[in-house]
Amino acid sequence: MRDHYDVIVIGGSAAGLSAALITGRSRRSVLVVDAGEPRNAPAEGAHNYLGREGVAPAELTRIGREEVAAYGVEVAAGRVVATSATEGTGVDPVGFSVTLDSGAVVTSRRLVVASGAVDVLPDVPGLAEQWGRGVVHCPFCHGWEVRDGRIGVLVTTPNGAHHAQMFRALSDRVTAFVTDPALVDDTALAGLRARGVEVVEASVTRVHSSDGVLTGVELDSGEVVALDALAASSTAEPRVGFLEGLGLHAEDVIVNGFRFGGGLTVDAVGQTGVRGVYAAGNVTAPMATVIASAAAGTQAGAAVHGDLVQADIAAALAADAEPAGHSTR
Repeated sequence: MRDHYDVIVIGGSAAGLSAALITGRSRRSVLVVDAGEPRNAPAEGAHNYLGREGVAPAELTRIGREEVAAYGVEVAAGRVVATSATEGTGVDPVGFSVTLDSGAVVTSRRLVVASGAVDVLPDVPGLAEQWGRGVVHCPFCHGWEVRDGRIGVLVTTPNGAHHAQMFRALSDRVTAFVTDPALVDDTALAGLRARGVEVVEASVTRVHSSDGVLTGVELDSGEVVALDALAASSTAEPRVGFLEGLGLHAEDVIVNGFRFGGGLTVDAVGQTGVRGVYAAGNVTAPMATVIASAAAGTQAGAAVHGDLVQADIAAALAADAEPAGHSTR
């Protein structure tokens, strides 16, 4: 790594590499710092990514790294542990210092935060071991793969009935396990039953597997219900602790009255509340799919380049205004 870059991108998955690609193609010096912990690592394939449907997440990252390297982007393995503002240079007051877990300190003119999120799972024994395989969460990401099977839906939030209805579109053998009757009102309950969804008011105490394959769930009564897949909601908590030095914190992301997790607040182009810091992907939007994260990264990267162009113009104008004999060019 060099000491200073135009742009440092924190996170090297779909959002981060997309931001790096567009800034690298704009002839900016770019460093991507990647801890190698993508949120979708347990999944066999990334879906609804036009042109790469079903691609393995690790393969998509490999392809992306090759593509950004062709434009001079550097990728460093490591974890960012701290960030802070610097005085910047010349007429551009914006600048940042980034500290890696190796102890290395690198500076840049702009930051793109694409550090993703961590899924906090329901506390059910055996569930985490099947996450991304027999236990799924998104009907768009994994629904086709479990279609026509015996699908259980773990209702642990007020959004659970809607979750069950989404999976009902994929199979006529859906069972909703309602852990708390207060989570499903009479209207939602009637809708589930009208569409043939079996409703079981009981707590799921264990997820059963055999030879690495999910086989069913155990209820608090001791009954075991055979299943081919279990849908469960997670809470996505963004990786943002390293931004404390910049005063940036995640806000709750609420959809239909339910907290899906947290995220950095950004504007339409990915600018956060701190000038010069942009963000994209699951660190801002916990429900964003891979292709949506990639699009957000592209948008943020384009905005960063435009921001830098304006700073470059200001620097050029300031240099032209210098008295003869005092030019800084």
